[in-house]
Amino acid sequence: MLPMQQGISIDLQQFVPTILSAVTTTVIFLIVFLVVYRVGRSIMIRSVKNGLQRRNFDDTLIGFTVSMTVLVTAVFAVALAATVAGFGTVLAAFATLGGALTLAVGFAAQDLIANFVAGVFIVKDEPFTVGDWIEWDDNEGVVREIQMRVTKLDTFDNQLVTVPNSDLANAAIINNAANDRRRVSIDFQIGYDADINQARDVIIEEGTHIDGVLETPEPSAPVTELGDSAVILSGRLWIDPSESSYGVTTAEFTERVKQRFDAEGIDIPYPNTALSGGVTVANTAIREGATGD
Repeated sequence: MLPMQQGISIDLQQFVPTILSAVTTTVIFLIVFLVVYRVGRSIMIRSVKNGLQRRNFDDTLIGFTVSMTVLVTAVFAVALAATVAGFGTVLAAFATLGGALTLAVGFAAQDLIANFVAGVFIVKDEPFTVGDWIEWDDNEGVVREIQMRVTKLDTFDNQLVTVPNSDLANAAIINNAANDRRRVSIDFQIGYDADINQARDVIIEEGTHIDGVLETPEPSAPVTELGDSAVILSGRLWIDPSESSYGVTTAEFTERVKQRFDAEGIDIPYPNTALSGGVTVANTAIREGATGD
């Protein structure tokens, strides 16, 4: 048994230098990578942010550039750490395999690439920026952050929505905060017997008293439709979306006009439908004692 144990010991000793070399190389790689990545990431992010902010670049572009900087720093840290640790020959060996896999990875990453390219166009064309209230495909939200692959938005119920950039780039976007003025339009119904001029004066007066409503263009209330059971006046106000809330203004406008209509006896009719014609009911008497074969 002794010679066999000695042989096993000799075989294990042959692998000790190789194992130690592999462990040492891996440790060096990890240390260099962590140091370069953490230090480089901190310095680069701070430099990029400060440089762009001094030049008054948009927050959207700053956030996108910072994301790209983090990615570039990570790639640089991997390359430097591999070189210092002596992985150069290993990286060269994998280069051939990487070239063969490029095509397969390209097909697998089509969505990722599409979202990345869409993010670039969103930042360049600026259909919206961070802080804008946008609507798309029956959805809406306030833009929180534009990243390389996705855009994050907050809904008015304080929910976080993450949307792929390609979906937003290919959709019709309504940007409610792009212009310095926005119209608030609410339809008010009055009965056919009601005084249109009185109702119009009430709508305009109440709209004028709402905080944040612009004096120019002036509030108005034209008749826009003659409905089946009501005359419809469109109450129209103008606000600055950067200073006044569209939702708050709409709610206050509706409540004020309803209260004034009630106080002045202006009827708000309910939809109704009139049925005409008659119904004939026929009774068929069954003869008593009738039998059938």
